[in-house]
Amino acid sequence: MASAKKKGFAKRKASRRPSRELRATKAVSKRNLKAKRGPAIPITARDQRAGKWFEKLVALQARLRGPGGCPWDREQTHQSLRKFLIEETYEVLDAMESSDAKHFSSELGDLLLQVIFHSILAEETGAFTISDVIESVHTKMVRRHPHVFGNVKAKNSKEVLKNWEQIKAQERAEKASDAPTAVGRETSEPSAGPESILGDVPKSLPAALETYQLTRRAARVGFDWEDLRGIFEKIDEEKSEIVDSLDHLAKRAAEQKLKTDPNTKPAPPDLAHLEEEVGDLLFAAVNVARFVGTDPEIALKHANRKFLRRFQWMESAAHAEGRKFADLPRERMEALWDLSKQREISKAAAKP
Repeated sequence: MASAKKKGFAKRKASRRPSRELRATKAVSKRNLKAKRGPAIPITARDQRAGKWFEKLVALQARLRGPGGCPWDREQTHQSLRKFLIEETYEVLDAMESSDAKHFSSELGDLLLQVIFHSILAEETGAFTISDVIESVHTKMVRRHPHVFGNVKAKNSKEVLKNWEQIKAQERAEKASDAPTAVGRETSEPSAGPESILGDVPKSLPAALETYQLTRRAARVGFDWEDLRGIFEKIDEEKSEIVDSLDHLAKRAAEQKLKTDPNTKPAPPDLAHLEEEVGDLLFAAVNVARFVGTDPEIALKHANRKFLRRFQWMESAAHAEGRKFADLPRERMEALWDLSKQREISKAAAKP
């Protein structure tokens, strides 16, 4: 009887054991998955803790979107969340400057939640999942760091950035070649040329950031001013062209006024050329920021806040004098502006 039981147990155990073919298939799949993931990167205890919390956060957001979840979360779409993605990005930048580590961490978490939220929305339509998002950026980072995970040599950060742009250009070319041929288009049609390294700079970026991205990419492949002096010379050139354009418009307006009936209102001058020259000046100014290693958007934000802070102090100073700032003569306005600047300089000097 005992022997029979032993045989029965062995039979049931064998039936649960994967077949040799299945084990071989799983082994191949495991090797392929490992190869797809790229080089082995050590996973530390810190990474494991982060992974567990990430799983909880993804599950939490899925729960909010699910049946019986939050009505607000269930109403959201990719379009409705756009403004929050932008807002959270700027709140991260503000927190970064606050020197408050807890606040900075919290705002980064809010930004991360936006990525997860969009991924869950995409998963509901079968477009992609959060796993696809993570795998995509992991694969991309391995591919774009051949000097770390491959045999490419890079002596300094300049060579790293140049390699980075070349790899991105290759990726864009491969993406274009994989794109389906349009209906009615001849497959033998000659190529329009190599994919531009500027081709995927988002046109929806704010103008200053777009300038920064365009010229930064061009600079990485060697198309740039040799030094800052060259940019300043360009700024002086653009300033002169603006003055010339203004003189031309003033002269043209005066001539029109003389030629037309005095009772007829002259047509407004064409400002297209002047607008172009102003754009060239701003374009050159953005490159000053890039050349010295400063983000122009952040630099301009700082300038905006400084102006706001000083202007509001002037308003308060005028109020303390029993007057409205708008009613002050220009000379007093200028004097208060100088005082507001001196006040900030003195406060900065007093700090340890």
